[in-house]
Amino acid sequence: MVTGLFSHSACLAHDTGDGHPECAERLQAVLARLEGEDFLYLDRREAPRATPEQIARIHPGDYVDHVLRAIPPRGLNYIDGDTVVSAGSGEAALRAAGAVCAAVDAVMQGELRNAFCAVRPPGHHAEPDQAMGFCLFNNVAIGAAHARAKWGVKRVAVVDFDVHHGNGTQAAFAADADLFYASTHQMPLYPGTGAAHDHGVAGNIVNVPLRPYAGSAEFRAAAERVLLPKLEGFAPELLLISAGFDAHVSDPLAQLQLGDQDYYWITERLVQVADKTARGRVVSALEGGYDLRALASASAAHVRALMLA
Repeated sequence: MVTGLFSHSACLAHDTGDGHPECAERLQAVLARLEGEDFLYLDRREAPRATPEQIARIHPGDYVDHVLRAIPPRGLNYIDGDTVVSAGSGEAALRAAGAVCAAVDAVMQGELRNAFCAVRPPGHHAEPDQAMGFCLFNNVAIGAAHARAKWGVKRVAVVDFDVHHGNGTQAAFAADADLFYASTHQMPLYPGTGAAHDHGVAGNIVNVPLRPYAGSAEFRAAAERVLLPKLEGFAPELLLISAGFDAHVSDPLAQLQLGDQDYYWITERLVQVADKTARGRVVSALEGGYDLRALASASAAHVRALMLA
């Protein structure tokens, strides 16, 4: 079985305005890098739209209506100071969430070993009833709920190595003992959540904050000592990854000091856990990463590790 790549051109039409860090050029850089010879054998698939039923498992209908009503026919609209929408944003958000659901289907059916969803807008800051941090719908949380509803998967884990804490995913998972969320992230940093003492209803929330300017040694130690053992102890039947690459040393929005080799390493280690408990079933979705060159190279390292799993 091969690794799948899910994306859609609609994700490029989500216009956030001049100078916004979460721009279409991010996705263009990732997709261009994944056109290289190293990635010839990716199974490339077009992301469908998420259905209202899929989204409603995480986001109430009135919230979804609020987001879609905020989409302007032209120009830009600001949901908050950071979260911008344009005429193409609704379709992009539906395709981003739909990509993760479709990837879950393909992995659960055994069509693909694992998958990477190269989509935008990102999702991990979107709480069930609040858009924020560039995010409209929580793509990985929607994918987790879809796996449970369609495939009868009981225990689903999300591991998030974005430099920012995924407050939205934690909010969606914290009260459900069969959903597991683990995050390494810089602290202090936006959105200000992700304290180590947050444990969820049954130890199903694992936050490992890292100090500004922490690098490879601190990141790998946090994963080996805390995150990976907790994940293996949870024994997920499906593993989702919130793959943000803004902890890279070159990223302008934060101060962690990771390199491409760290993203390869953590992906390899996560796949090893999935091999033990989840039949190797892994679906990853793009979150942050705002230096175009670093984003392209780090995401390539991540996908390469998935392909070689």
